[in-house]
Amino acid sequence: MITYTTEKNFTQDEVVHLFKSVGWISAEYPSRLYKALMNSGTVVTARADGKLAGLARAIDDTELVAFLHYVLVDPAYQGKGIAGTMIEKMKDVYKDYLYIEGMPENKDNVAFYEKHGFKQMKNGAAIQICNFSIQD
Repeated sequence: MITYTTEKNFTQDEVVHLFKSVGWISAEYPSRLYKALMNSGTVVTARADGKLAGLARAIDDTELVAFLHYVLVDPAYQGKGIAGTMIEKMKDVYKDYLYIEGMPENKDNVAFYEKHGFKQMKNGAAIQICNFSIQD
């Protein structure tokens, strides 16, 4: 059984394990990652048998715009509809905002977001400054 909540009742170790499971570099900065999540507008978590199986987070301005930044599911739990459920819960939290924006870092994921009502911006483009170097 999968349970979902917007309560930030996760530990730093749980978060690091989840982020490492999908190979995200954020896991290399445990205290910063945990602090960022605790200070985010909304975090939706999914637990399977008590284990942190998925997480989605949004950063918002409290009125107009929410940025859906993280949506990740431990590979052991992928394919069970967890990511889609978390997105739907986020859409419900921010249903009165003018915009809910997302920025998937992989273009292959755009179709997944479109399945949940997102549309590509006609003239939009993702932009980023990366303040770390990736070691090969």
